[in-house]
Amino acid sequence: MLVIKKITVKNEQLDGLKMVFASDFHIKPYDSLRLRRIVNKINSQNPDIVLLGGDYVNGHDSGFTLSPVKIASCLAKLKSKYGTFAVMGNHDGWQGKYPIIKVFRQNGICVLENENRVFDKFTVAGLEDLQTANPDLKKALDGAQGEIILLTHTPDMFPDISKQVALTLAGHTHGGQVVLPKNKALIVPSKFGSRYAYGLINEDGKKMFVSKGLGSSILPLRFNCLPEIVVINFVK
Repeated sequence: MLVIKKITVKNEQLDGLKMVFASDFHIKPYDSLRLRRIVNKINSQNPDIVLLGGDYVNGHDSGFTLSPVKIASCLAKLKSKYGTFAVMGNHDGWQGKYPIIKVFRQNGICVLENENRVFDKFTVAGLEDLQTANPDLKKALDGAQGEIILLTHTPDMFPDISKQVALTLAGHTHGGQVVLPKNKALIVPSKFGSRYAYGLINEDGKKMFVSKGLGSSILPLRFNCLPEIVVINFVK
């Protein structure tokens, strides 16, 4: 079952903007149909912009994943007013992110590696992955204008992010993937433990949403933690 998680964020400058955020796909060799369903679900939300949070491939080598060429060609069917923007995750880094970035860009997906794109009222910025690369916040925000939406694969970057960022979007944790009674996540891959495991987080005057993601890693299952696509509606 795939959940459409809808959240509302107050921001007068972005009033009326609808973003869709999807992360942690972990597309296995037999997952072509699942990926097509994800794309169709995202398109059914009629987003103004689509943001992708990394880990498109699965595992440490090509034997465990659908090819990046096939993944990119399917993600190319995403439709929105402003386009599709992505960052890479640790699995993408382990498998060699540059060929993945190349085929993404060839398919019209804008990959942000410590860089940004400026629109009329907002900027979308993206960081390199913390685990496998070198995230540079200063470089990523250079020249940003208006309200800033920041993509980072891991939420562990959040304490270092400045208050000039209106909203940070992250994945990586899978919401714990296996969640025991009383919302206790079995494993959260973060140095902060369960602090940034999932959800809309308000901390020190900053906002971040951490998605449960779409796929599974290590354990081929989810428990009490359904995969989700996140729809973010901005209001005054």
